[in-house]
Amino acid sequence: MSYLLYSLCFALFAAATALFFTRSCWLRRLHEIHLPGSDYLYSRLPSTFAGDIEAGLSSSTFDLSGNVEDGDGRAGLDDESKAAILKIMKKRRMKFDQARKVYMEERFKANGIGPDGRPRDPKFVSFS
Repeated sequence: MSYLLYSLCFALFAAATALFFTRSCWLRRLHEIHLPGSDYLYSRLPSTFAGDIEAGLSSSTFDLSGNVEDGDGRAGLDDESKAAILKIMKKRRMKFDQARKVYMEERFKANGIGPDGRPRDPKFVSFS
């Protein structure tokens, strides 16, 4: 009986070691798996600047407190971009400024604009 127990422990240890050394291959795919109950089905987005600040959508470089102090009655930030930025912040565990940068780079890439701000069109000619 102890032979079986030791064999099982050795096999488990060997599998754990193999998983540890190959984690760079399979760890990326682990984030793509969505387990039931791990994500909220519905998450209400804040609709005011004060709500945006409470949700973490403000920083020293993107300060919304001035809008709140001035009594700005607008609806806050764009709902679509808020949802995308909050998703990036949650998935990649980034702060607001980093997630906003990633979101803007993705939008630039989708619209054919390079990371330096210039169009990626091969026919584009610039005279500067």
